[in-house]
Amino acid sequence: MDPGTLRGLATLLALLAFVGVVWWAWSGRQKHKFDQAARMPLEDDFGKYEDK
Repeated sequence: MDPGTLRGLATLLALLAFVGVVWWAWSGRQKHKFDQAARMPLEDDFGKYEDK
């Protein structure tokens, strides 16, 4: 295999990995987890980290 073929295969694998991550992130099964994570900074947790 020449270097051009290896680079092409590496590019294809990177593209497939990217598409897989996008597919996973936009799947409906992840919506609840992502909505919950998006609300975390807004939740009241002042008493949790008080200096004692």
